Amino acid sequence: MSNDSKECFWLGKIRNDSCGFCRNNINAKSIIMKKWIVATLLLFFTAGAFAQTGGSAQSKKSETPKGTVFRSGTMKELLAASAKEKKYVFIDVYATWCGPCKYMAAKIFPQEKMGTYFNKNFVVAKFDAERGEGVSIAEKYNVRAYPTFLILDSTGKEVGRIVGGADPDDFIAKVQEVVDNAQKDK
Repeated sequence: MSNDSKECFWLGKIRNDSCGFCRNNINAKSIIMKKWIVATLLLFFTAGAFAQTGGSAQSKKSETPKGTVFRSGTMKELLAASAKEKKYVFIDVYATWCGPCKYMAAKIFPQEKMGTYFNKNFVVAKFDAERGEGVSIAEKYNVRAYPTFLILDSTGKEVGRIVGGADPDDFIAKVQEVVDNAQKDK
């Protein structure tokens, strides 16, 4: 080793005591900083790659909905689907500012038992009573409180309604009672 180069723990062979930890040399400090930046970026990219593969596998599992599936479409399309599938139409008439409506949408309808019951037995949809076609539906069926859940036959005739929310078991029982009464009246 020549007189003007020395060995440094951090950088290896350096010249003129220019290690950033030993002396105040900008070049040595920038080399160390670059190494730390590269190491940190590699760590984040590696962690990101593993997170992506784990996330895609999880999203494939959740493709089959467990909760209630609300269909989109016009009332005419929903009634046509009801006639074709020989099911009643279940309509959630809600308002965006309604607390119980939000609770039912976020906590009750996503539950598996709700999805199992409603997806099997109904053409399920929801309409905002203050926007779009929801305004005319709320007027036609005289909706005065939210949430109101309408149960209609395939012609659009109301066979029953439930006003307000409930826990899943009570709610399913109320809906089933409406359906049973409608079938008795036939």
